[in-house]
Amino acid sequence: MEKELNKKVCLLEKKLNSLNVQSLLAEPEAKANAILSIHPGAGGIDSCDWAKILLQMYTNWATQKDYTVRLVDWMPAEEAGIKSATLIIEGNFAYGYLKEEIGIHRLVRISPFDASHRRHTSFVAVDVIPEVEEKEIEIKEEDLEIDTFRAGGPGGQHVNVTDSAVRITHIPTETVVQCQDQRSQHKNRVMALRILKSRLYEFKQRERKEKLQKRYEEKARIEWGSQVRSYVFHPYKMVKDHRTGLETSNVESVLNGEIDQFMIASLKLKQKQKVSREGG
Repeated sequence: MEKELNKKVCLLEKKLNSLNVQSLLAEPEAKANAILSIHPGAGGIDSCDWAKILLQMYTNWATQKDYTVRLVDWMPAEEAGIKSATLIIEGNFAYGYLKEEIGIHRLVRISPFDASHRRHTSFVAVDVIPEVEEKEIEIKEEDLEIDTFRAGGPGGQHVNVTDSAVRITHIPTETVVQCQDQRSQHKNRVMALRILKSRLYEFKQRERKEKLQKRYEEKARIEWGSQVRSYVFHPYKMVKDHRTGLETSNVESVLNGEIDQFMIASLKLKQKQKVSREGG
């Protein structure tokens, strides 16, 4: 009976923790699917490699939550890593969690690409927007410029011999999206339009709030400012969130996708700040 009671208590604790977290995800968009983009910044080849590591981290995190993950666009770097990547992560509260990852992620390590084995600092920008419902935004066909090109798989594998990849430019806002994860040009076009609608929705939201700015900063600006988290491999091991002060020495588990602790701590801090503002 004691074992059975302990088991039930553990299940109740998990359910209560889940409900507590969901209470922090109260905004209407929190339940939406997430469109996550990764762009390397200052740091050269190391930043491109760091971008690829983060891509795997978020893929692992989503898989552990039984979310559906689609790598819809990527651009491999010349020597190692990636120049950019876009994921669609489908699942309940995917955006609610992942919006806490928006910002600059900094890596400090002995560079595997440096023959002198020197320590390098690399920066990657992570951007997340919610996927919007089809009815929430309309796009005029005459406002679109649609191009096709030959797609290739991640790392240059499985190159497609047809022009199945699709790039769509929304002329009035100069917003560009592309998709190449399907061998069907039609399916890539449908997916690219899904992403475009979400980007335009976010564009209009920012415009209404008078905070409109380019979603992706120039690489020169992706450095010390707007840091969300630092991942240090040398001279010690530590991952530290700069917003909440939460840190752990288990860098490997974090890169394996165990990042809920940072997301939840950030959500709790925002909730605390909101209550403080309203109370004041």
